[in-house]
Amino acid sequence: MNSQERVKRAIKFGTPDKLPISHAVLPAAQFKYGPALAEILTEFRDDFGWDYMSDLPKEDFPAAYLKGKHVDDFGVTWNCSWDGIVGIPEGPIKDLNQYDKYIWPEVFSAGQPKGRLYSGHMNGFDDCWYARGAWVNTFEPMHFLYGFENLFIAVAEESPAFYRFLDDMFNFNLAWIDQWIKLEYDGLHFADDWGSQTSMLIRPATWRRIFKPRYAEMFKRVKDAGMDVWFHSDGRINDIVGDLIETGVDVINCQVAVMGFDWVSKNMRGKIAFRTDIDRQHVLGIGSPSQVKEEVFRTFEACGTPRGGIVACGEVGPDLPLENVRAMYEAFRDYRP
Repeated sequence: MNSQERVKRAIKFGTPDKLPISHAVLPAAQFKYGPALAEILTEFRDDFGWDYMSDLPKEDFPAAYLKGKHVDDFGVTWNCSWDGIVGIPEGPIKDLNQYDKYIWPEVFSAGQPKGRLYSGHMNGFDDCWYARGAWVNTFEPMHFLYGFENLFIAVAEESPAFYRFLDDMFNFNLAWIDQWIKLEYDGLHFADDWGSQTSMLIRPATWRRIFKPRYAEMFKRVKDAGMDVWFHSDGRINDIVGDLIETGVDVINCQVAVMGFDWVSKNMRGKIAFRTDIDRQHVLGIGSPSQVKEEVFRTFEACGTPRGGIVACGEVGPDLPLENVRAMYEAFRDYRP
């Protein structure tokens, strides 16, 4: 079975021949481990085109990944302590009452990046990979631009200026999505972190009223183009999982260990596919290789079914011992539902 078919069968519960693998590697880990990590990533082949791309040169990294202070296309200044790990943003919008002075950038171009950064992202329909493109954020760029606490206050106040800001962000994304759906992709990726360690960052009812309809419109454009919708969100997002499924998300990348294995198994298993997240807080960085393998199996049992539902993935950061990286990938290979 080729990579494209394997991924499609996995996310549509069509009984793939084995679990597809998606690398998720912070560049800082590559800088730290070099060829030793590359050997593992080559041995356990990614199904999204990692092998067909070269690493993005450091001089071409986005501002959020470059050590020092750098400004991105939105005008956000990123303060990064290391190369290859996302830094801390400082936004240019200080007062929503003067929001009209902010000048939005031109809508970004779509298509295959110059090189791989974090994951494989090939364009074009090919047996050798599942073509997954984009990384569309809505909530996150808004708090990068305006500040984390400031945006929560704005959500609570729901001023006319807030809605102008939100609608401009939404329309920017719609225009960007319109470019992506003209190209040869099997699926497009969206992402916004909506959870803390213990709950949603805002009231679920507020999320449903303000943000859900906008996600639904973005996802509809992707689905109408015949593409799958992938969505990432960290934290305890249990309260909106049903909404995400309802609005058309096919594959979710969420923190299963934070949300609760039993809860995920009862409420999500078989209803949505997972690009898995293996516990980065308590296991991958500090556990033994045997504990890593146990955690992988535990995660897969909560998420998958005998017919599929799993894209095997776990983030590789510079804090992970190489033996744990290898143990994780060996568990990806050895797991049988």
